[in-house]
Amino acid sequence: MTMHQHIDAFIDYIVVEKGLADNTVAAYRRDLEQWAGFLLARERESFAEAARDDLLVYLDECRKRLLARATVARKLTTLRNFHAFLVREGELRTDITANIDLPRPTHRIPETLTEAEVEALLAVPDVSTPTGIRDAAILYTLYATGLRASELIGLRVQDVNLRAGSVRCLGKGSKERIVPIARTALGVIQAYLAKGRPGFVKFQSDDALFLTARGHGLSRTGLWRVIKRAALKSQILKNVTPHMLRHSFATHLLAGGANLRAIQEMLGHASITTTQIYTHVARDQLKRVYDRAHPRA
Repeated sequence: MTMHQHIDAFIDYIVVEKGLADNTVAAYRRDLEQWAGFLLARERESFAEAARDDLLVYLDECRKRLLARATVARKLTTLRNFHAFLVREGELRTDITANIDLPRPTHRIPETLTEAEVEALLAVPDVSTPTGIRDAAILYTLYATGLRASELIGLRVQDVNLRAGSVRCLGKGSKERIVPIARTALGVIQAYLAKGRPGFVKFQSDDALFLTARGHGLSRTGLWRVIKRAALKSQILKNVTPHMLRHSFATHLLAGGANLRAIQEMLGHASITTTQIYTHVARDQLKRVYDRAHPRA
């Protein structure tokens, strides 16, 4: 088998056996194609010809390109899974990735919006127009649920349960979860379904919740434009993104006394360790409030 055939076989395996999200699968493929290209440049015609030194040089080059530690760690994890697969399939005798330490990850503290900034952002859309109602529903939904961008654009009309006050979304690894949604946000969504969305419908078969002017489901790029437009008009100086609203959702919940486990469930985190980053954000915000307010600070 050629290198590309090995990669295709591994991708088929993780799609069928692991049920990984499309973005994750695409990242795996990119990492493996870069690894194959590196080996070919070193005159290795197959993965069987790759040596441990090749891997060490490859990882060192990744670091020299100033890639983040988390990115280098992800690439090594991809190669570990791939080479272990080839060994299991009898395509390789030895696993050159064994016993190579992962770089220690650095945990960046996510940037969030203040509650006042969120209010300013939510107030921007002109709800007297269909586009304004739609944009308001998008912003309210993001902040009220903490959904990822891909989860929001993947929402269908039937995923919103107005009676129960919740939305159903498909997260990473195709895992479904139900997220409660605040009454205020629910009211905005209800208004969009009644007065906004019907004006966008061009194809009866498209049941996407958020539609474009052409009647298609909103894309990532379209969502990005909605956020950037609102951020510009609200005069928020931060680089506002859908993920920043997700961070703000979690941080504001935690500051309001929400249980960390509950936040983990709502965010769809597989591990509580991922959710714990928001405790650092909350502490940092508390310290800033203290410094501003205490007379002896």
